[in-house]
Amino acid sequence: MDAISADTELDALLAQWTDNAQQTKKVFHYLRDHLTRKTDLIFEFVARPGVSYSLRAKHRRQNQRPLFAMIDIIDDDPSERWLSVCFFGEMISDPDEIGDFVPEGLLGEDAHCFDIEAWDDDLVGYVTARLDEAYEKASLEAAV
Repeated sequence: MDAISADTELDALLAQWTDNAQQTKKVFHYLRDHLTRKTDLIFEFVARPGVSYSLRAKHRRQNQRPLFAMIDIIDDDPSERWLSVCFFGEMISDPDEIGDFVPEGLLGEDAHCFDIEAWDDDLVGYVTARLDEAYEKASLEAAV
């Protein structure tokens, strides 16, 4: 992993987070680990206890936006946390139309968000493919 600001905050959250039967902590680890295997990324962690915890990924070449993907841990009920994985609208495709289109939903820009309430191989694979797609587009952003 290149860098995570507030590293200890993320570690503290993960240490105290007891996964439930839906395995959302497992999904978070899977998606985070998938991103950390990529190169030239900068990570930021934004904690808003009781609301959400956000892991934000940015490609070092990006100069238009502060991130290409945001994995939110929704924390309104710590025993039933779920994830919302969001991307800028034009950075990904959604061929199966699984995501929610959210006008101005990501830093004031249109977004596609995927809610993950439980481990589901197909959904996790689909969102992982969207992470790869957004990563590739982010790596080209400086050239635009």
